[in-house]
Amino acid sequence: MQAVRNLVLRHLRLGCHRSAAARGGGGARPAVYWFAPHLREMSASAGQEGGTRDCSEAAIRARVVELVKKFDKIDADKVTETADFQRDLSLDSLDLVELVMAFEQEFSVEIPDDKADKLSCCADVAKYIIAESQSNKSNAGSS
Repeated sequence: MQAVRNLVLRHLRLGCHRSAAARGGGGARPAVYWFAPHLREMSASAGQEGGTRDCSEAAIRARVVELVKKFDKIDADKVTETADFQRDLSLDSLDLVELVMAFEQEFSVEIPDDKADKLSCCADVAKYIIAESQSNKSNAGSS
């Protein structure tokens, strides 16, 4: 999975500059944004609400389903919380890598390859994101 991910990232990254204020610090280092041509407006809502996003479980599940529905290679009518990415939606491994990258960007999480391999449907993705956000909150509270 890592080799496929590296291949995708190598060929689909675009370099562009963001302001230092948007990056949250100094320096004029260019930021790297990923680009996946099969995704339609994947995270158009990302960053528009100034960080005050609804983090309830239902909202996260709905965002995951909507994100998957926006993937060009998927018939949006077939997408449900329990639809299997490979069996029901006919996605191959490269498509799954693109989806994982979209989830990472949309929800500002890092999904390790070993965990990404176990995410087979929208419900699994939502559960992972919820668990990650809860573990990050508990880690932030204890430090």
